[in-house]
Amino acid sequence: MIYDFPRYLAAKKTVDDRALNAHVWQTLRQHLPPQPAILEIGAGIGTMVERLIEQRFITSASYTAIDNQAENIATARQRLTHLPSGIHLTLEAIDLFAFIEREQGQRPYDLLIAHAFLDLMDIPATLPLLFSRLKPGGLFYFSINFDGVTTLEPTIDPILDAQIEQLYHQTMDERLTGGRPSGDSRSGRHLFTHLRQAGAHILAAGGSDWVVFAKPDIHPAGYPADEKYFLQFIVETMHRALAEHPALDNAQFEDWIRQRQAQIEAGELVYIAHQLDFVGRWPGKDFKSLQGNSFIIREKQDF
Repeated sequence: MIYDFPRYLAAKKTVDDRALNAHVWQTLRQHLPPQPAILEIGAGIGTMVERLIEQRFITSASYTAIDNQAENIATARQRLTHLPSGIHLTLEAIDLFAFIEREQGQRPYDLLIAHAFLDLMDIPATLPLLFSRLKPGGLFYFSINFDGVTTLEPTIDPILDAQIEQLYHQTMDERLTGGRPSGDSRSGRHLFTHLRQAGAHILAAGGSDWVVFAKPDIHPAGYPADEKYFLQFIVETMHRALAEHPALDNAQFEDWIRQRQAQIEAGELVYIAHQLDFVGRWPGKDFKSLQGNSFIIREKQDF
């Protein structure tokens, strides 16, 4: 197959819709000011913009969405053609750090969104830069932060399955982008410490696990929507990350990949990934009204 990243992001939308932590999501709704100025980084093809509008979180807002991949922004422009009249949307293909440097001294934002993005960054180094774009008391919503569990069922070989999972997570921990660390396979749990060290106040946090399985009694194609493609892309991502890895027997690994793709074709593969969502405030040096530094963890609830 020729794998297409914008299509993967589109296929992921229904998976994310189920996964997003309902308590964290509603806490964001409760604290979001009217007519907010919103910045979303790593915005992909605009699925979060769609979600906020579909669920009427925003009916009037200034929304800036950036992504460093021009094809993602081009796809977002095609998808987001019929917005409510009160939504002023700016889409731009630009590197995050170039954007932050350019925007210093400009009007700060009421809400900062990073969806399925922070686990690709050096979080402790990036958070202060991100918070520099929030006004005192501004909100942040950091969703789908990977947290160290990748599960594929049914089991093929318990020892090999565990080894592949461990090595796959290791590639996240060792990833460099532009010479900078850019990954953490346990970014979800580590965000509690990183956010506090950056001076942020966590209002709510909770699990946002991806759970994908076939439902042939409901969906004639097996998996809902385009989630078969989502799974194919995930398995291919693992394939590319670990191809020719010195710790693996290459022939055995290639056979493992073929078996996983065959399970998808048969509607047998179940995929689970553990993640965490956060919403909170950036007090800023002049923001005095917040009470304490407490946080709440709730069980994930589907919408």
